[in-house]
Parts: sequence; structure tokens; C-alpha cells
Amino acid sequence: MSIVTLTTDFQRTDYYIGAVKGAIYTQCPDANIVDITHEVPQYNIARAAYLVKNAYTHFPKGSIHIVSVMSEATIEFAHLVVKFDGHYFVGSDTGLFSLIFGDEAPEEIIELNVSMDSNRLSFPTKDVFTKVAAHIVKGGTISVLGRKINSVTRLIGYQPFIDQDVLRGMVVHIDSFGNAITNISDIIFNNFVKNDPFTVYYRTTSSGIKKISYLYSEVPEGEPLAIFNSANLLEIALHKGSAAALLGIQINSHIRVVVNDR
Repeated sequence: MSIVTLTTDFQRTDYYIGAVKGAIYTQCPDANIVDITHEVPQYNIARAAYLVKNAYTHFPKGSIHIVSVMSEATIEFAHLVVKFDGHYFVGSDTGLFSLIFGDEAPEEIIELNVSMDSNRLSFPTKDVFTKVAAHIVKGGTISVLGRKINSVTRLIGYQPFIDQDVLRGMVVHIDSFGNAITNISDIIFNNFVKNDPFTVYYRTTSSGIKKISYLYSEVPEGEPLAIFNSANLLEIALHKGSAAALLGIQINSHIRVVVNDR
């Protein structure tokens, strides 16, 4: 059974999610639809990319991932279906795909030329993206859906960097527990820190965190901790509390890692 995932900024107060699912089931009654999330902040392609990037790898190869954030086709942002890492991604070429794939090259990129049943262009997720998903579910090749192109639009996100012996990163996501997830991977962190003592600063006037925890419960309730999450990204958390609410951490907050006495 083919899996079609949905990631949107539709929220849940309108009929849009139901209409998209209905369109998929009408074309493919045996499809298996999985919601990644419909709570992406409106028009926030960076957040959508973060969520899809860290979710899609847990699905089987051949899964189809519809990403509907800023999904209207424009002269600047064409509709694409992209094969990458054995998965299919459908959405608008806003830079979203480059944030999901990073520096790795997709296996195939098709700029879509899919006929619509209506002259209304305001709901491409239902009228275009579901047709693409249904075509793939039925065993069709994506090469017949449009013209092959060589690259996606590049959107260069903020990357961690070393500045005067300080590893600098930022918070890219606040999860539902209030945990602040940064763009500093365990590889980048370990290559910088090596085996030296360090301090992670999450505010300008902060005493900082001096160790990496493996469990949230390693510190007393209400105490901050640093931990690597399941996506191998450095996370600032509060044991049984919200780091975002109680520590004043927000998306785009700067994070500093300093090796003591280096």
C-alpha cells in the first residue's frame, strides 16, 4: 500500500485538509494517507522543510510527500515533483526543497505540467498535487508529468559557524513541549568541542550548560539541560518545563558553544 504524507499550513478549522484527502481517496481508494502536520505557521517554508526533513526518513522508500506551504504556482515558483533518496516530494519550488535536501542532488526533478479540472487556480494542493500523488501510487513514472529540469531553487539557510573560537548557531524550531531545537548537529558539535570542557550559552546573560545529557530526567525538575534529539540536533530543554516559555528562548535565538580555556 502506497503512503502519501501531508504537511501543510492549513490548520484544522477549514475544510481544506478534508478536501485534499477526499481527492486522493477518490483517485486512489487504497492509498494510505499520513498527516505529518497541518500546523506549520502560515507561509513558513523553513519550518515546513525542517519538519519534513526530519520525518520523511522514517517512512518506507517510495513514499510520496505532499508539502503545501506557499503552494500557489507563480512565474518564480513552479510546481515540482522531485525524487530524492528514494522518496517523492511534491510542492512549489520556493526554496523548500533545497532546505530539505541540503547539498545533496535529487535523483530526478520534474517541473509539472498537469491539467486541472477547473479554471480555479487557488487550490493547487487539491487540484494538482493530489493528481501527481495518485499517478505515482498507480505506478506511473514522474517523467511524463512535465519537463525535466536540473536543479531546484536554492534557499541558503543560516548555518552554524565558528567565529573566534566560538561555535555559533541558532534555534530553528520550538516543539510542542517548548524544547528549543538548534541547527547545531552532533557532528558539528563534537568536531568543535572534541574532548574539552565546554559551555552552551542560550542567552547573552546566562551561566550556560556545561554537559550534554542523555535523558531529560538527568537534571532536577525545572532545570535546563542540553541534549541531542532524535534528529541529532542540539536541543535546549527544561526538565518537565518549557524552555521557550521559562528561559525566554525563541526561534532565531542565538546559541553559543564555547570551549572553556581554549
